[in-house]
Order: sequence, then C-alpha cells, then structure tokens
Amino acid sequence: MLGIAVAATAIAVIAVPAAGLLGYRRLRRTAHAKRLRITSPYGIEESGFARIGGIDQWISIRGEDHRNPVILELHGGPGATNLIFASRTRAWERHFTIVRWDMRGAGKTFARGGPDRQGDLSLQRLERDALEVTQHIRARLGVDKVVLLGCSFGSFIGLRLARNHPELYSAYVGTDQNINAGGRDHTAYRALLDRLGTAGKRKELAAVTAMGPDKTAWSVEDWSQYNKHTVGSDPLTFDTIKTVVIGSLLSSPLHSLRELPVYTKAMSFSQRVAPESATIDEWAEGTTFAIPFFIFQGERDVITPPEPVRRFFNDVTAPVKDFALIQDASHFASFRHPDQFLDLMLTKVRPLLTSQPITW
Repeated sequence: MLGIAVAATAIAVIAVPAAGLLGYRRLRRTAHAKRLRITSPYGIEESGFARIGGIDQWISIRGEDHRNPVILELHGGPGATNLIFASRTRAWERHFTIVRWDMRGAGKTFARGGPDRQGDLSLQRLERDALEVTQHIRARLGVDKVVLLGCSFGSFIGLRLARNHPELYSAYVGTDQNINAGGRDHTAYRALLDRLGTAGKRKELAAVTAMGPDKTAWSVEDWSQYNKHTVGSDPLTFDTIKTVVIGSLLSSPLHSLRELPVYTKAMSFSQRVAPESATIDEWAEGTTFAIPFFIFQGERDVITPPEPVRRFFNDVTAPVKDFALIQDASHFASFRHPDQFLDLMLTKVRPLLTSQPITW
C-alpha cells in the first residue's frame, strides 16, 4: 500500500535533467533486453491481454523450460505491477516458469482501459480475477496446480486463495507478507512513532499521532500520509524504493517511456482499495492450510514487520511450513535480494513440487 510514497519518490528521481535520464534509460534498457532473451529449446516467452473479469488484463509468462514448476505472482501496491522487476529476477526463470499478471488498476491493464474502465476495484473482485487467471494459465501451460506467490498487498488475496482453493495450488509462498488482525495489532504504527520521535520530526509525529492506531478509521489520504512517513523515516526502505523500485521502472525494457507515469498513476488510483484491507482478521479467516505454507520476509521490514507475521505463522497448521528472514532487506525483499529469495525457493519449496533435478 505504497502508491503515494512511490509516486513521490519517482517524481523526485525523474526530476533530473531529461538528457541524463534518457541516456541512462537507453543504456540500461539495452543491457536488460539482452539479459531477458530466452533462447532455450523448451523456453517460453509470451505476453498479452486476456479477458479476465470482463476486462482486458495483461499476463506475462516467462521461463527457460516450460516443464518447470509454475509460479503465479500476485503483485503488491495496490496497483504496482511486478513486471518492472523482470531483469532482476531473470535467474528465477531457470528453475520456474514465472507468470506475472497486471491486476485491474495496475500497469498495462490500467493503461489499456484507463481509470474509467477498470470496473469494480475491491478485494473480492481481485480474488475472483485471480481465480480466472489461475484457470487461464493452467489451461495454457497444461498443469494441474501452480505455486502461489503473494507479494505485499497481493498476499491478502494469496492467503484467501490458498485457504479456499487448495485443489489449484501446490504451495503458498508469502513475501512482504501482510498480516492484519482486525485492527488489534499496532506493531508497525508504534514503530513509526518511535522512529519519528527519535529523529525529532515533530510535525510528522503529530500528524501520525492524530490519525490514531485504528487503520479501519483512516481515510485514503491518511493511508497515503502514513505510507509517506513510513518510507521517509527508514533509510533502508527509502533506498530500496529509490534504487530497486524506481531504478527498475526507469530501466525496464518491457515498458515504453509513455508507460512510466502510468505506473505511478495506477498506484494512486488503486489506493482506494487499501482501507478495505484494514478490516481483515487473518486469524478469523483461518489458520489451517491444506497446502505447504512458506513465509520469506525481509528481516528489517518496517511496512510489514516480521513480528506479527511470525505470530500468525506460528498458529498456522499446514502439511509443511517454514519461515525465513531475508537478510539486509526491508520491504521488496525478494527484489532487493533476488538471489537470497531464489535460494529459499530452491531449498525449501521446489523439492516438494517435482522430482526434476535442479540445474545450475
């Protein structure tokens, strides 16, 4: 739920002289485009719009071997496509087929229809869309089940799918995992107050204090301000957004120059669904999962702190479960350290999915 914070950071970064920015972008895009080429005999590299939930939605499928386990990635934001990270996660495609979907209100899907043609934007609608996407890729790739990867805001949807549709998914993996407790947990809020107080930021501290800890009572503007203060109060998170998120956006060979401002507009548009997520109580929705259950969280995440996630994980019942911290990472942990994340996927998740040997 970082739309305004990412947008503000993007504006600051893009405000450098146009010639320098375009030169950087051209060089990086050329290098990334070369890196992204798939030439292996069993490789798959396709993307385009599919009719999902009554509107055209963008789906990308990439991998070195289409026989590998399939991962359906549910991006965060809301409204923040993960397609910009394709170059950073290129090594993942040697071992998995990666499906990236721009949800309604995000990325190329948002650009296709604009704000007036996104239809209903709610958690329930996004969950139904995700089920349609799952059926679409099962048919396209000829697989019975896929690995469900919930990222940040997408992890709300991921948990619901994993609980309710174990027949479709071979495992659940959460990263930047959100765990809400119906308004009872204030870990991240209290930590933000502590950071603002320590830094002597009295104006920001007063603003966040005035909001109160009950996120279910916040307006969209409150959410935006809270996220801006959270990002600005933590150097590692700010650096990650600047270098990993905005850097990936500016250098993505999969996005045209005209699509860059659309990325941030989509996140701002999708902020309207954020308050709905605050009402979720994951314990009430259920801690029993019929599929393997994994959480790989940034050890220094101030947006979705590891502590409440660990508490939920401890209460989970699943055939197999595991929890691991990604070192030197805040939010966007899997993209700041894609090598660490891949190692966790290969050592903990993939052995449960297939007997096919891992090649290096």
